[in-house]
Amino acid sequence: MSQVVSLGIDLGTSELKAILLDAKGQVLGRAGARLNVSRRQPGWSEQNPEHWWQACVEALAALRASQPQAWARIACVGLSGQMHGAVLVDARDQVLYPAVLWDDSRAVAEADRLNRDFPGYAQVTGSLAMAGLTAPKLLWLQQHEPEVFARIDCVLSPKDYLRLLLTGERVSDMSDAAGTLWLDVARRRWHEPMLHACGLTLKQMPRLLEADQLSARLNTEAAQALGLPKGLPVAAGGGDNPVSAVGIGAVNAGDAFVTLGTSAAIVAITDHAAGNPPSAVHSFCHALPGRWYTMGAMLAGASCLRWVTRLLGQPDEQTLLDLVHSAVPIEQPVAVSAPMFLPYLAGERTPHNDPSLRGGFMGLGHDSTPAMLGYAVLEGVGFGLLDAMNAALSAGAAVNACALVGGGARSEYWAQLLANILDREVYTLHGSESSACIGAAKLGFLAIGQGVDVEAGLEVKARYLPNADVQPALRARHVKFRGLLPATRDFSRP
Repeated sequence: MSQVVSLGIDLGTSELKAILLDAKGQVLGRAGARLNVSRRQPGWSEQNPEHWWQACVEALAALRASQPQAWARIACVGLSGQMHGAVLVDARDQVLYPAVLWDDSRAVAEADRLNRDFPGYAQVTGSLAMAGLTAPKLLWLQQHEPEVFARIDCVLSPKDYLRLLLTGERVSDMSDAAGTLWLDVARRRWHEPMLHACGLTLKQMPRLLEADQLSARLNTEAAQALGLPKGLPVAAGGGDNPVSAVGIGAVNAGDAFVTLGTSAAIVAITDHAAGNPPSAVHSFCHALPGRWYTMGAMLAGASCLRWVTRLLGQPDEQTLLDLVHSAVPIEQPVAVSAPMFLPYLAGERTPHNDPSLRGGFMGLGHDSTPAMLGYAVLEGVGFGLLDAMNAALSAGAAVNACALVGGGARSEYWAQLLANILDREVYTLHGSESSACIGAAKLGFLAIGQGVDVEAGLEVKARYLPNADVQPALRARHVKFRGLLPATRDFSRP
């Protein structure tokens, strides 16, 4: 049995996670460090990249202390990270501006301008320009922070900035680069016309590799700070969604999964680039060569449950879920007239591409209870995922049984509700909360030529089949849900 270990690091929005994985796929240890988001103005979402490094040092120190024997066998490092963020560095690799994150909506006008002035680019880059993607953010900075923009020597995605600190090298991968709107997704290379449209050049982009390739080696400074050997191989790694797919074994055309974390998405693996830009369906590069994925994305997922838990004064999310479970039996149809929830707390991507949309409840009455509102939120997120799935299907993707990953997968009630709404088998996995870390560690093994089964998934925890008895009521409620969209659009406009 191989004794080598891979260190997988996932830089999320709310937490940096790290695991130790052996070559047989066993997780030997895990640790994490929390992160905060700064919102200096409405619609802004930023982080200080230095905090990522501090979180990395903290998490890895905890991992080293808890698993010293496994730590001593680390042979490689793999990276995963939140996508669409922009880290701007100067010629000396100094950060020029706070990292602008995936859910930042300041660049709405700039995204509209790109779509208006360069309508043909979406077919090349795999997506319409959206405020949350990287390219419009740079146009905003060019206009509003011209002195900062003039000093940009390189634009990096979040996990690639972490690599810069680990190795001193400016490198990205196809899957993360696809989320910038600057990549020719089918040809897997930078698309210079879109760079030029944003006032940038090829020289300001990092070198591109496939996610499973060796990108660089750990430098002296990072090795000393982390207690790792200098020269340790670091894989290119990838964006969190495609790397999570590698973690759960979703690597072949037809594989699909739902991620239900802060945001939410439905992801279908394809063997070719297959998007539908008019319906805000993304087509991005997978974290393995010669593969792509089609994605319908929601800007608010399980974060809606956290929000309503606070709003209702419940002590925690599980308490609210327990109320919902007892008051709204999952095996019984819900009244068509029960309260409904629009999950657009941060705007929406698929299929509406409208960051100005806002959420809301409809159908409240004196008899409305916390349990009813909690149910409406779970259902509303499910309806949003159904809209995203239908848009992905329109692009030619196949969505069969879906794995469910992310924090929302902890709720059996929500998993069954999603199976009923999507009319698909939904299954949960043991250890799925670490899927991005596991995928990153797998990529680390591949980068050093260590055999690893990328098709091997995580152990199935539970399976949920659609309940035909409740689906007619859900379909009627979804029709009402869709009918509320014009009203919320009107309300959200200035």
